[in-house]
Amino acid sequence: MRHILPCLVILLPCSLALPVIVEHTETSNGDLEFMEAYLDNFYPSLNNEIKTLEERIKEMQEFFQLTVTGKVDERTLEVMHQPRCGVPDTNYTFFPGKPRWRKRSLAYRINNYTPDLPRPKVDAAIARAFKVWSDVTPLRFTRTRRHADIEIFFTSGAHGDKHPFDGKGGVLAHAFGPGRGIGGDAHFDEGEQWSDYNKETNLFLVAAHEFGHSLGLDHSNVQGALMYPTYSYVHPNNFRLSADDRRGIQALYGRRRTE
Repeated sequence: MRHILPCLVILLPCSLALPVIVEHTETSNGDLEFMEAYLDNFYPSLNNEIKTLEERIKEMQEFFQLTVTGKVDERTLEVMHQPRCGVPDTNYTFFPGKPRWRKRSLAYRINNYTPDLPRPKVDAAIARAFKVWSDVTPLRFTRTRRHADIEIFFTSGAHGDKHPFDGKGGVLAHAFGPGRGIGGDAHFDEGEQWSDYNKETNLFLVAAHEFGHSLGLDHSNVQGALMYPTYSYVHPNNFRLSADDRRGIQALYGRRRTE
């Protein structure tokens, strides 16, 4: 089974016909629909397990280290509305089964470009995002124009992988865990306004997160970690990989010898 790590991919399984408990009275029907879709996408019931909405709200609150009440208060709703990765949140540091690449040299291919940035800036952001991981592991990444281990696309809406993008905001990108075929590939929502700094959505930061998924990491619940599900901006020149991210990737691939 291929594991997708979409940053802000929204899956829409049928939700349980149960009421959502909210702690304020100004919640609209649109908010209720949004909350149910959010939980269906990022906290789905697994292995035919049936969970109530309250149980999934508690799961979400626990993951984000919010006050666990099973009720949707303003802080919970605020977190739900933050831009994020499309991969569902779980309690795994790695994908189930701990998939990883069995080789140390990986090739990537940029199949197309966003019109938001000059091509050299896209090339530089992608290369720098891979360097985040090669700096702390024995992995090496080489760009190619042929078929690659990690295929990179800018696309929008439905694009053939059953995980359609939703336009500006919401899901920013998604990636698939290591494996054959689509495994390792990373897709970026062309509905976003991509930037090299903080004009809109920073390509380097999102790409570094997605490539963590491409290498086998799941989401972290450590706030400030690169693999935290929601997007937050830090100037690329000030970016530092967190200890949590480092421990995760090195558990899969070991340390770089010169580190």
